[in-house]
Amino acid sequence: MDVPVRNDPVAGLPRIAAESLTGGAPIVVLAPHPDDESLGCGALLAHAFATQGAHVVCMTDGSGSHPASRDWPADRLSRLRRQELSQAVALLGGGPQDITWLGHPDGWLGLQDRAAIVADLADLCTRVGARHLFAPAPEDHHEDHRHTAAIARRVVLALPHLTLFDYPVWSRWDDPDLLDKVAGRHPTALDPAPFVAAKRAAIAAHRSQRGLIVTDDPDGFCMSDTFQEAFATAPELYWKAVP
Repeated sequence: MDVPVRNDPVAGLPRIAAESLTGGAPIVVLAPHPDDESLGCGALLAHAFATQGAHVVCMTDGSGSHPASRDWPADRLSRLRRQELSQAVALLGGGPQDITWLGHPDGWLGLQDRAAIVADLADLCTRVGARHLFAPAPEDHHEDHRHTAAIARRVVLALPHLTLFDYPVWSRWDDPDLLDKVAGRHPTALDPAPFVAAKRAAIAAHRSQRGLIVTDDPDGFCMSDTFQEAFATAPELYWKAVP
């Protein structure tokens, strides 16, 4: 599946410094699937790993990207995607200790024990010393993204000192009215220029999502080169979430 790249309407948004987004402390990024961390927050993570520190939580096992593949059944694909996530985080400057792999079934996050997930994430944020939590925007159409957004809101209710930021992935490209919808939340743009090389490499590490590994599911997910480059070089978008 290819994704059309639309004219980017972010030119008029205020720019924000990466230091402002970290809050002077380690950050925690919730990724619904392996690759969302690189696509949506790669530049911010590269900055954070080089300064205060960061932790990536992968909510699902990513096994649903190629459901018709016989060569790559869910368990095998999940192991590969976990390896790809580790490689991506390493390219952004992190290490194995900076990743939590929850491994819930891809596409079924909404059926898991939400209270238990919230409790575990609240404990993690406390242990890491995070002040800012990042989760996908609820405007993203994928159900796992929406459930991750809802979980993140419950985490900040449990930890009032924690500030939640939304970051869009799919909605940025498939919703031309996104910025109008979130204008009241004052979206800001992070210039990825200092970290483009690292972010591009991290996106590229997700080889299974680039059509380079799974060859027996022509209808499975595949990022085009244009799509990858657009995410690598375009400003990252963030806004404070509405609880």
